[in-house]
Amino acid sequence: MAKRKTWREKLEAKQERKIVDNPRKEGTLLIPRPLDVDALMRRVPKGKLITITQIRGRLAGEHGADDTCPLCAGIFLRIAAEVAEEDLGMGVADITPYWRVLKGDGRLNEKFPCGVEAQAARLEEEGHTIEPGRGKKPPKVKDFEGSLVEL
Repeated sequence: MAKRKTWREKLEAKQERKIVDNPRKEGTLLIPRPLDVDALMRRVPKGKLITITQIRGRLAGEHGADDTCPLCAGIFLRIAAEVAEEDLGMGVADITPYWRVLKGDGRLNEKFPCGVEAQAARLEEEGHTIEPGRGKKPPKVKDFEGSLVEL
């Protein structure tokens, strides 16, 4: 039976980025590398935020594509977050600040390690106000647009 890859092995996988025809609409789609997503996340300073939509747009623009695969971007965001938590558990101080990445509408990501409660706590430590979720929707950062960073 094959050994499961660690989160770090998934992050550092020798994967080539590709530009393909977008199967859903006209134009091209970037298939990034996990390290591409991680690198952008690492550039978000304390007190600032970025959305996954911004990350996808920035990656597409940097590599000459019309869009970035939303599925790949989401998976790679999760991989980077899991690596950050593993590193933190091993005493590494300089980890990827994944908690600063929001959904496009400013909502927290329920797929992050430790859930939205942990993400909310870290964001509140950095000065953000968290509005409770409504119904099945996760909490949201109040007035998040004012804290978005331009990369």
